Amino acid sequence: MTQQSATTPYNSGLLSNDADRERDRLESIQRGVDAFTTGVLDRLPIESSWNCLELGAGTGSIAYWLADRCPDGRVVAADLDTRHLDADRAANLEIQEADITREDYAPGSFDLIHARYLFCHLPERDRMVARAAGWLSPGGWLLIEEPYHLPADTSPFPLVQRILDAYQRTYREHGADMTWARALPALLARNALTEVAYAGNLGCMGGLDQDRWLPLITQAAPALLASGLVTEADLHEFATLLKDPAFIDIPQVTISAWGHRPGPAPDTEA
Repeated sequence: MTQQSATTPYNSGLLSNDADRERDRLESIQRGVDAFTTGVLDRLPIESSWNCLELGAGTGSIAYWLADRCPDGRVVAADLDTRHLDADRAANLEIQEADITREDYAPGSFDLIHARYLFCHLPERDRMVARAAGWLSPGGWLLIEEPYHLPADTSPFPLVQRILDAYQRTYREHGADMTWARALPALLARNALTEVAYAGNLGCMGGLDQDRWLPLITQAAPALLASGLVTEADLHEFATLLKDPAFIDIPQVTISAWGHRPGPAPDTEA
């Protein structure tokens, strides 16, 4: 099913797939967070027959992982723009181009719903969490992962302070809330989910081959320069700084929170 989506910075601007180097940004996120995400998913009692929904599927790494993990079930990978998703990766994978703020899945449709770095960009993020909780089947699980940006001025590197300040301001101007993740556990509990738990994964800027932020800053560079808060010289200095083995910083924490809809487990026979 294809839903006509509203024009937003995420389908026509800063983070759209038309933006230069957007795939590089998405793949950098995968390299930095996928192992953590699948580790969290492994804590859940996933069954091979589960129906799963991956919201904001991006380039598809978690949707493909779920398709392998649930060969007797179904995985719906939904995104505003699905050009980076491969429907031929698995027979039980369904690619759906949809605006999830307008999509309304039937109550009880999914045994597992996962979203990463999505809800913080939505204008009515709290309401969308409530809607997603309603799409769970009895016994199903909702897992949401979002970035929590540490204050830019706490970086030990003055250059990074300037760059992260511009980066965070740019995202705020596009409607994102990069500190909303702190509210996730309580929000899941308020939506009648039980067994709520959470974990965190520290982001890495620098550390030579461990760096995951150069693609993010490079992709955002035109918007950062347009803000007037950073210069070409700043960006060049940042690229040089990344070659220094003593340059290591922690710009954000990924917070994962998950909860369970009360009821019989999805594989329980009546």
